[in-house]
Amino acid sequence: MLIFMSYPSSGAAAPIAARPGVLFLALSAVFGGVCAQAQPLLETQVPMTVVTAARAPQSAQELLADMSVIDRATIEASGATGLADVLVRVPGIQMVRNGGIGNTTSLMLRGADTAYTAVYIDGIRFSSQSGSGGPTWESIPLAMVDRIEVLRGPAAAIYGSDAMGGVVQIFTRRAEHAFAPSLTVGAGSRGTLRAQAGVSGVGGVDKAWDYALDIAGERSDGFDVRPSRNPDRDGYKSLSGAARLGLRINDSHQLRASLLASDIDAGYDNSPRLGVDDRTKHRMHAAGLEWNAQWSERWSSVLALNASQDRYETTPTAYLSTTQLRGLSWQNHWRVGAQTFSATLERREDALQNAPVDRERAQNALALGYQWHADKQHLQGQVRHDSDSEFGDKQTGSLAYGYDLTPQWRATASAATSFRAPTLYQRFSNYGTASLTPENGRNLELGVRYGAGHDTFSATAYRNRIRDQVSYQAGARGCASSLGCYVSVAQAEYQGLTLAAATRALGVRWHGSLDFNSARDGSTGLYLTRRARQFGTLGASRQIAGWQWGADVQWSARRFDDAANTKVLGGYALWNLSASKSLARDWKLLARLDNAFDKHYETAATYATEGRRFFVSLQWTPTL
Repeated sequence: MLIFMSYPSSGAAAPIAARPGVLFLALSAVFGGVCAQAQPLLETQVPMTVVTAARAPQSAQELLADMSVIDRATIEASGATGLADVLVRVPGIQMVRNGGIGNTTSLMLRGADTAYTAVYIDGIRFSSQSGSGGPTWESIPLAMVDRIEVLRGPAAAIYGSDAMGGVVQIFTRRAEHAFAPSLTVGAGSRGTLRAQAGVSGVGGVDKAWDYALDIAGERSDGFDVRPSRNPDRDGYKSLSGAARLGLRINDSHQLRASLLASDIDAGYDNSPRLGVDDRTKHRMHAAGLEWNAQWSERWSSVLALNASQDRYETTPTAYLSTTQLRGLSWQNHWRVGAQTFSATLERREDALQNAPVDRERAQNALALGYQWHADKQHLQGQVRHDSDSEFGDKQTGSLAYGYDLTPQWRATASAATSFRAPTLYQRFSNYGTASLTPENGRNLELGVRYGAGHDTFSATAYRNRIRDQVSYQAGARGCASSLGCYVSVAQAEYQGLTLAAATRALGVRWHGSLDFNSARDGSTGLYLTRRARQFGTLGASRQIAGWQWGADVQWSARRFDDAANTKVLGGYALWNLSASKSLARDWKLLARLDNAFDKHYETAATYATEGRRFFVSLQWTPTL
């Protein structure tokens, strides 16, 4: 289920005329046909807990942040191959991809640069120190993902450097039953073949240990990524695996270990010469170990040690970049009545090997948090001190307040500061500037949410200003390279409004979102590249004759492909259809038709996007 986090109510659903979700969806259809790729299967009941907003389990009723949650059923129903193809259906997110699956992919959360989103996989930090940095979305295997939490808005006071636009937290599968095997096979257009197998279970005395193992492979002939440059098919192949092991020592102490690996080999058109097969080979590994302890009824802690590696290589053009991250954290939480106190000690180490760069740096941090929930009022505050081995000390903070206007309505307000350290590549490569300083941000936002039965609605207005932004400038003075270098002179402002709603009416499940986003260069007032000022989603699904039928559309207004705002990328609407059915007790069939009208569009100039796409899969999940 794709969930728009709203304050829940146990009361009866309101009449249709009084439902904000119904009114929003109706207005969306009338004023501009907002509409977007949404999931064919939607439930609007929020989960019991989320962890990303406070970096610890938190009741949905205590939530003040603007969040979305995606579960495994929604991921499978989407028929998507890439993680970005799922996330782009979440409110507030836009995607730019230089071609197809496996090619360079950027996600802009609330219009912010892709490097301004912090990504965690099972609590393991994942990022790159190459180029402008940020997560390499194309290398994260969607097949291993069980659940995703998306936090919109800066969270540097909780997570440190990079979380200037938001946080995406990814969770792989955990065991739920004594023994549970699964198998999925699928085929689609352009020679796409996919297979995934997994097994999970619990065992031992009093079910003291649990495990989950998954492996997946995929290949596709692909499509021509750059028809004007090198007319050929640019296919891809991938292999990924994940393993999780848990041990419950006693009722108060648990150990958890996780491993994740992914290899993807994708074609891209770099050379204009016919017969040249340009390839990107992307490999990512991640490993983590956690000790969860409940020391008393009030005090709990999590000690975590983790590491990740991101390796990017191209052929026949020789290029190789490897980023290694290591982390150690100790989180502590105390609950005293309606109050929760938290304290976290954390160390992060970054290393980059990208000739001629071979550098490392480290950050040590102390973060303190406070939450208070009483009657109609809710308060959450965070402060964090980071000590960087290169830049010295940085302080960030955030404060959020919520008030329950009624049992169904909640109003929120928050303010936060953030920062991001330049990448090692931006400082020490041939195009680097060693004197670069951290980027700094300030964010303000106001929100209102509604929840009653199956109806949810949220509206969040925000303004996020970034100063000392690092950008590449060709021909800038003082550069070691005559081609240009990275400088800390840019300013940016991201402001907008995100609307999201879900309801069940006339036997149909509806959900949608609409974003108004203005991402501008603070110095020139021009719009930042490849970001639409309006985009949205709308989807509907219904069960008929044992089949779950869905229809949805993804809509985006035009964008500019250059900083001068002279090259226009046209807007588009992508219509999608889906159908699924349980064939027997343990078997399920899923079929999808994406971009049903074969819309031709671009998210980056000269890079093609996939046309009409069909995919069908068969899933075996025995009930033992």
